[in-house]
Amino acid sequence: MVKSAPPLTTSRKPSKVEAIKERSNSLREPVATEILQDTTHFSEDAIQILKFHGSYQQDNRDNRVKGQEKDYQFMLRTKNPGGLVPPQLYLTLDKLADEYGNHTLRATTRQGFQLHGILKKNLKASMAAIINSMGSTLGACGDLNRNVMAPPAPFKNKPEYQFAWEYADNIAQLLTPQTGAYYEIWLDGEKAISAEENPEVKAAREKNGTGTSFHDKEEPIYGTYYMPRKFKVCVTVPGDNSIDLYSQDLTLVVITNDKGELEGFDVFAGGGLGRTHNKEETFARLADPICYVDKDDVYDIVKAIVATQRDYGDRTDRRHARLKYLIHDWGVEKFQSMVEKYFGKPLAPFKPLPEFKYHDFLGWNEQGDGKLFLGISIDNGRVKDEGNFQLKTALREIVEQFNLPIRLTPHHNVIFYDIEPKNKQAIEKILNRCGIVFEPEKIDPLVRYAMACPAMPTCGLAITESERAIPGILDRIHALLDKVGLQDEHFVVRMTGCPNGCARPYMAELGFVGSAPESYQLWLGGSPNQTRLALPYMERLHHNDIETQLEPIFVYFKEQRQPEEKFGDFCDRLGFDAIREFAAKYESQTVAPPEITDDADGLIETMADSTTAPITEESERQEVAIANTTTATSKTRRRITLQDEVYNKLKELSERQGKPMTHLVNEALLDYLKNQ
Repeated sequence: MVKSAPPLTTSRKPSKVEAIKERSNSLREPVATEILQDTTHFSEDAIQILKFHGSYQQDNRDNRVKGQEKDYQFMLRTKNPGGLVPPQLYLTLDKLADEYGNHTLRATTRQGFQLHGILKKNLKASMAAIINSMGSTLGACGDLNRNVMAPPAPFKNKPEYQFAWEYADNIAQLLTPQTGAYYEIWLDGEKAISAEENPEVKAAREKNGTGTSFHDKEEPIYGTYYMPRKFKVCVTVPGDNSIDLYSQDLTLVVITNDKGELEGFDVFAGGGLGRTHNKEETFARLADPICYVDKDDVYDIVKAIVATQRDYGDRTDRRHARLKYLIHDWGVEKFQSMVEKYFGKPLAPFKPLPEFKYHDFLGWNEQGDGKLFLGISIDNGRVKDEGNFQLKTALREIVEQFNLPIRLTPHHNVIFYDIEPKNKQAIEKILNRCGIVFEPEKIDPLVRYAMACPAMPTCGLAITESERAIPGILDRIHALLDKVGLQDEHFVVRMTGCPNGCARPYMAELGFVGSAPESYQLWLGGSPNQTRLALPYMERLHHNDIETQLEPIFVYFKEQRQPEEKFGDFCDRLGFDAIREFAAKYESQTVAPPEITDDADGLIETMADSTTAPITEESERQEVAIANTTTATSKTRRRITLQDEVYNKLKELSERQGKPMTHLVNEALLDYLKNQ
């Protein structure tokens, strides 16, 4: 077994971020110094450390003015194990959004909230308000354990769900940074009143003997350098994949006996979705089954896996630093062997599990103790007031009047729970008055199961739009499904503005991944239950060409699907060679883009197709990369420029006659050419 933690690997030069962490004095500097300076932004070194405190420095690209300083703003992200947001904390976040932010809240896909638009001068006051309301942002970003996820359903009569909440909270405590920097900087050293730490968790953190802890450092688990990159953990129950378990670095699955008593956990490790365009060595990967662990040893196995990644993860190349790459490079058996050394005893075999399925828990539900819970769908997680749609007002009024706790879902929705049945009608009255649809059957299924990341204008990594683009794209997909006779069909659509995969597009049936301005990679074939990776079908799809490229795929799906077969399963079963062959021969009777556009070059655009890296038998399709090769297809889109006056008249005629504009243009041109 490992008696003490190995030193930081020195065979290759560590990345500059490792040096920044080393100089930070356990996450204190240079943030502690620069927060006192009357400036609009932090230095590059401070930005890296600020992430550990739960904040990203951003630039609102919508407000950029040539020759002037960037429009510096800050995003704050809360850390809410299992998605728990107490009433007091929610009201504080709502107030901060109006007082210092952009008047909206953003529910994340990891069960936290984000505040956007905060200025540096208001950052400390915002942090302090969150901490004093029993919240935290510590560890919501940075090279350490992120928010620990758990199914959000508050079933009081299903003990496995209660165990998932309990251990999500305990593991979050176990892996929380112990540095005093957080309270020193944001509360001037006065630690906020918080719940008493679980004694078992505290003892587990300090326990060593196998090399998982440092006894001479302020951070007993993380040491001087913290983790090589972010480390994502979730706890779930058998059959419940509301948390995308295969995309996590570490997943624990609650195992109970026939009496509902906790026995232990199945352990998965090595999932992760982030990748980089044109870098084949980066890829999305599914987690592997690792072992089973008794409940008494669960904290030891968590520490053993964290220590293995901490000590052997790549600290030179940050693109290669996640746990998924370590397991990919080593293989599962070598990884298990090293974990055993840190664990101090042999790993037990993985226990059989039922098939995992996706759940979103929307609408009214019994929670098992006579009370109710209500799941409310939030499009792309954006809590806002806009015209007659007053979601932010509705949520605030419900919390104020009924003092209800919230569980955020991994699909960036909200669940109110512990609702007295007598209050159901009053809550519905608020929602109806504020224009909120809360009955699941009234929510458009394509929208219900879609997700998008925030992307433009504030995310510095965004290549193109996501949250602001997906509503219109879903409308167009709807119209296309109607056109080909699939009016009742829906599937999981996810979109991101860059390849980092924050909205988990690589697990979707239809995924859009930003690859250039107004363009996306197209991924197909994920599972409706998010248990299988999608594959890259097209490397660059301009948003104007969505109908052209998707129509033949949908028609093929309609013609060749098996009974009750879902779209993602169809794409996976037939494979891309068959789909591309059909698409190449397909000729639409009426290919009608939503509007005629001018692409500045004005004439012809050739679509680029993608090639994929070989999916080897050894990988069992658990890893997906895109080869850096692009080939042109034979399909072209010919475009003409119209004067505004002509275009407006054409559009008006199209709407009046119910005919596509392309159809009208073709009729007019054919008639004109006949007379020439």
